[in-house]
Amino acid sequence: MRNAPTILHLDMDAFFASAEQASKPSLRGKAVVVGGLGPRGVVATCSYEARVFGVHSAMPMGQARRLAPNAAYLVPRFGFYRSISEQVMALLRALSPLVEPLSLDEAFVDLEAGGAAWDEASARLAGAKLRADIRAVTGLTGSVGLAASKMLAKIASEQAKPDGLVLIEPGTERALLGPMSVRILPGVGPTTGDHLRRAGISTVDELAEAGEDELVRLLGKAHGHGLYAMALAHDERSVVAERETKSVSVEDTYDVDIHDRVRVGTEVQRLADRCVRRLRGAGLSGRTIVLKVRRYDFSTLTRSETLRGPTDDPGVVREAAARLLESVDTTGGVRLLGVGVSGLADFTQEDLFAQAAGELAALELVEEAEHEGGEQQEVLPVERHWTTGHDVRHADFGHGWVQGSGLGRVTVRFETPDSEQPGRVRTFRTDDPALEPADPLPLVSSGPRRPDGPDEGPTGQESSEPASLPKSWSGNGGGGATSRP
Repeated sequence: MRNAPTILHLDMDAFFASAEQASKPSLRGKAVVVGGLGPRGVVATCSYEARVFGVHSAMPMGQARRLAPNAAYLVPRFGFYRSISEQVMALLRALSPLVEPLSLDEAFVDLEAGGAAWDEASARLAGAKLRADIRAVTGLTGSVGLAASKMLAKIASEQAKPDGLVLIEPGTERALLGPMSVRILPGVGPTTGDHLRRAGISTVDELAEAGEDELVRLLGKAHGHGLYAMALAHDERSVVAERETKSVSVEDTYDVDIHDRVRVGTEVQRLADRCVRRLRGAGLSGRTIVLKVRRYDFSTLTRSETLRGPTDDPGVVREAAARLLESVDTTGGVRLLGVGVSGLADFTQEDLFAQAAGELAALELVEEAEHEGGEQQEVLPVERHWTTGHDVRHADFGHGWVQGSGLGRVTVRFETPDSEQPGRVRTFRTDDPALEPADPLPLVSSGPRRPDGPDEGPTGQESSEPASLPKSWSGNGGGGATSRP
């Protein structure tokens, strides 16, 4: 392992929610939740203000609404987030040719490989400059960790959150790691953590004291060796510019063959959940679900199902794995089970956003179906659908975003990233010809921008609260936004 702290880990702060707050002045400093707004929607991301209420990513949206009923609930703008991510990644690649993206908002950088840093002082300077450049280019903040290894750099960035920089000085690694939970180490998920806890191992110090032989006995050769090295702060993994993961899978071998069909099903569900956790930890999603079954006679069966799009939804993976299990005869006993996902996509977040897009597509199909089949209905136009949180432009009022829609009405707040105060709110008919979808505006303006539009106009109903968010918004059919006062 290198001695100089020249491995950098960048993690943007609440990236997607922060991007929404930066583009919508009325949401700054308020709880914001981004994700699918339908009955089975999940949270893709949330602001720090929403996390205070216990909301977190991958939480069912219904639970989030119960915890934070007055938060602003928005449908993701994936293209907008990707464009900002590309700006951030360009800044990282200016530092070094070795940049390993983990997701749209997270990456490792080998500063030494690019000559950007070679010792503690130069690394700290490079990290500080990167944070300043990110703020200048995107208007957003990121947290930076610097250390001699990837594992320690990621731990450092977690300690730096939000909007900070932490450098782990060479020689202090063991003292830093010692009192931390074993869950801080890569590869220690809930199942491994519980297994270690039952063996009396809860901290990294206790992991190191247990010794390599004991860890191999508890966890197997490969996992035991790897965890013991990490407990001693040894992490030889290098920053890899191009990752090519073909599949993510987990499997368990049982000391005694499982004959009970219900138990087999329960184990498959548990493995599916573990596989999804590993998938999300790698920042990936996939289209093909794979079930592996090794029976009592050592014959191994593999079944697979390919979905319409990539997923990292545990419910979807569990259901697919259960369907695959139905086609396998396990009456003689099972000695090994495995669940995997292949056909991987680059970024986990895409699935959460794809889910929201799927909900919109389903709604559009329902709307089309409602206007088919009768002579009288054929002449009626399909109601235009306006997506909560997305950008629009009105011929008289300028640029804004959808706060909610339903019952033939759409409510828009007219403001831009450059607005000095929250914009005014107006309500229109969903078929108003002056209202059109618009592309997102850049968070950092490169020059003079067209004004938002006049405060008064011939159409629309002005809100009685022009400078603040309404206490509660709930669109009927369009997935309305709600906001903290």
